[in-house]
Amino acid sequence: HKMAAAGAEAAAVVAEEEEEKRLPEGDPESGGDSEDEGDSDSSGDGEDEEKENEAEIQRLEEQLSINAFDYNCHLDLIKLLRQEGELVKLRRARQKMSELFPLTEEIWLDWLKDEIKMASESSEREKVYELFERAVKDYICPEIWLEYAQYSIGGIGQEGGIERVRSIFERALTSVGLHVTKGTALWEAYREFENAILETAQPAPGSVPSPEQQQMLCSQLEKIHTLFRRQLGIPLLDMEASYAEYEEWSDDPIPETMIKTYKKALQQLEKCKPYEEALLGAETPKLAEYQAYIDFEMKAGDPARIQLIYERALAENCLVPDLWARYNQYLDRQLKVKELVLSAHDRAVRNCPWTVGLWIRYLLAMERHRVDHSIISEMFEKALNAGFIQATDYVEIWQAYLDYLRRRVDFTQDSSKELEELRSAFARAVEYLKQEVEERFSESGDPSCTIMQNWARVEARLCNNMQKARELWDNIMTKGNAKYANMWLEYYNLERAHGDTQHCRKALHRAVQCTSDYPEHVCEVLLTLERIEGTLEDWDAAVQKTENRLARVNEQRAKAAEKEAALAKLEEEKAEQRKQARAEKKASKKAKKARTGDKRKADDDDEGEWGQEEEAEQPSKRHKGDGLLEEDMEVEMGLFGRSGPEKPDRPANQKEKATTSRKEIPKVLHDSSKDNVTVFVSNLSYNMAEPEVKLKELFESCGEVAEIRPVFSNKGTFRGYCYVEFKEEKSALQALGLDRQAVEGRPMFVSPCVDKNKHPDFKVFRYSTTLEKHKLFISGLPFSCTKEELEDVCKAHGNVKDIRLVTNRAGKPKGLAYVEYENEAQASQAVLKMDGLTVKEHVIKVMISNPPLRKLPDKAEVGRASQFAVPRQVYGARGKGRTQLSMVPRALQRQGNPVAKAENGMVQNSPAASSAPPEEPKKMSNADFAKMLLKK
Repeated sequence: HKMAAAGAEAAAVVAEEEEEKRLPEGDPESGGDSEDEGDSDSSGDGEDEEKENEAEIQRLEEQLSINAFDYNCHLDLIKLLRQEGELVKLRRARQKMSELFPLTEEIWLDWLKDEIKMASESSEREKVYELFERAVKDYICPEIWLEYAQYSIGGIGQEGGIERVRSIFERALTSVGLHVTKGTALWEAYREFENAILETAQPAPGSVPSPEQQQMLCSQLEKIHTLFRRQLGIPLLDMEASYAEYEEWSDDPIPETMIKTYKKALQQLEKCKPYEEALLGAETPKLAEYQAYIDFEMKAGDPARIQLIYERALAENCLVPDLWARYNQYLDRQLKVKELVLSAHDRAVRNCPWTVGLWIRYLLAMERHRVDHSIISEMFEKALNAGFIQATDYVEIWQAYLDYLRRRVDFTQDSSKELEELRSAFARAVEYLKQEVEERFSESGDPSCTIMQNWARVEARLCNNMQKARELWDNIMTKGNAKYANMWLEYYNLERAHGDTQHCRKALHRAVQCTSDYPEHVCEVLLTLERIEGTLEDWDAAVQKTENRLARVNEQRAKAAEKEAALAKLEEEKAEQRKQARAEKKASKKAKKARTGDKRKADDDDEGEWGQEEEAEQPSKRHKGDGLLEEDMEVEMGLFGRSGPEKPDRPANQKEKATTSRKEIPKVLHDSSKDNVTVFVSNLSYNMAEPEVKLKELFESCGEVAEIRPVFSNKGTFRGYCYVEFKEEKSALQALGLDRQAVEGRPMFVSPCVDKNKHPDFKVFRYSTTLEKHKLFISGLPFSCTKEELEDVCKAHGNVKDIRLVTNRAGKPKGLAYVEYENEAQASQAVLKMDGLTVKEHVIKVMISNPPLRKLPDKAEVGRASQFAVPRQVYGARGKGRTQLSMVPRALQRQGNPVAKAENGMVQNSPAASSAPPEEPKKMSNADFAKMLLKK
């Protein structure tokens, strides 16, 4: 009676607390504001906000009716409904979301607290118990188990209340009692509950307990002793405090066996501590730390602890398909407990519905544990509606389901319900891929018709229905597969195994006629068949057919080769024409400039002055064409390589003139032994004043800068790139993080300092060129769109981790962007919602990021290009910039015999003249120079 009274008292306290929670906000006891404090303006604002919320609620509901798998839309709707106090709609919204997705601990606790406030009668309490049962199945949640146990204590006064509380505590310990950091709270709550029962069972002071009371006291004491011993045998944080509490509580000394068990648990705790500390110090989602912890527990081999650490990892990484796959594989192969295995598979597909592999494993697990066929079929239909992001995913899920249906058929019977269901499913799969999948992805995902091939194999091998198999293969060939030799040989092998020679011969004859990729192979197979089984007439027909076919093939190949050669020659001619046009344009510009200079002369007799001016002027013109600045190519060899081609010898007087006419600009040489502490910086503004000072301020944040070596032209202007040398290697590595940072309105390129001649395969492109399912590629953006504006559009569909607007070398936007989400689910939802969206009157295109492979130049093209550019300059990974000038002398760019120019502009026709020592140029008058130009 005392225990029942204590339970009733506890229930009354809980009821009072719940009543206080349900007090309306305007009630004086709750501290709410009175109506007199409001005014008409605030009430008007409140009405406007309420209307806006109602409109937003309606919009979210419509959006969910279109796409029920929009996770963020569910969250927004629940938040608004809770804010508006729409309890019925709120409960329905939560119910729908829980059917589609496992809910996080926070969502469940909010839902449970709302329901607890409204549950006053016993029938309503039972509904809360059912909700708790659902909540503890989604993830491992110590807080929900603790809340569940504490809530059950409120019903201790009901019949069987104490046993119910104990049952909940025992299940909680089974689920999370081994949790190193959070398990202690549950053990302590359980002991406090049992201690409270012990206090109520104590006899009144001065009274003698009856035998029944004495027996009950002993039983209750033993329960508490057992709880202490169970807890101290498990590695948990603060075990020492629990041991000290046990020593103080127990009247008897602790048994020696218990002490040994406790010390063993302490040793186990010491082994676990590094992993727990790593989790404590890591940032969410802690996947690498959890993986290390899982590997540690797998080596130890305790199934309960392995299951627990997997569940802990999945609670924080619920959207990582690979983690679910590894966990489910462990359960399938090791534990093999039906309820546990199927529950894990169900949670996996609800968390990552876009991952086809998880659905396939779920179907296999249900078949393995002999789940009813109707349930498996229903789960397959859910998989079809899961929203896979690739056409091939639908092919895989259909194939898995068809395999399951095939295993159900008893092929010893001529016909059965299962066989008809299998054939119907094959037909539906083909139609589904043709219509549903092809309409969405513009491809069926099954170009080789693998599903129809498997259907044909089933009909031929298991049903002995070769006629149906031939019909299927005829359909396969009409879908563009008749030109492939391997498809014909697959059909031929099926005919050889289950058909007859006549159909084999017919198939090979058609193959010889239709195959375009490997006709020789098909011809060889046909001849082999006739050699083994054919008559002389069959052999002659096969030889004639194969010879005719191969002759046509060789003729077609020769024509294709001629056409390709003609196209290549045409391209060469076009390139030569473009080159000649550029040369003529440059020559006309030079002649025009010379005539302009001629008009500015004072008189025709001042020949000496004209000659000196010509000599001073000439090097500045030649630096683009005659190769006088080939020495300076060393200056520009940062990322592009430092060893250029050998420089031809020049006459001494030309060297002297070039040297005296230039400004004395020091050459920037680089020590290759310091590559590890040096970065190459490029794409800087040519107008940057004092680049050393500007860049030193920028790079000092990465570490101590030893030297900054900007590269200048022969006129003393900054060339837009430089070397930055650090004291330490880690500073150089950190400086690479500044790549593409905006400096004076241009993206600055920061690359490792690598000799491209020694490492020709080195790449500096830092972005992925493969499929990234969590990243989107957006095109068609207005050039005025900023990163912030794009983020506002994208964050409505998920948590945006990064946005990169693509710009050109000058920092101008190209209307393209990459948007990275936290996971594949959010990215796939964003594609569905944003593709075709209008942004500033521009319709954008959104797709999963899958850049095409970077094409390398053809060897033939490289060979042709080398004819027009000797010596060949080596460019970096970013290629040759649009504003860069060719440093190759024009004289060397010409085909045929080189034609040398004299310094005064006269042409020397003799080929030997270029190799003879240069003579002192003859001084010319302005009139002579004009005659020379007109003649030219």
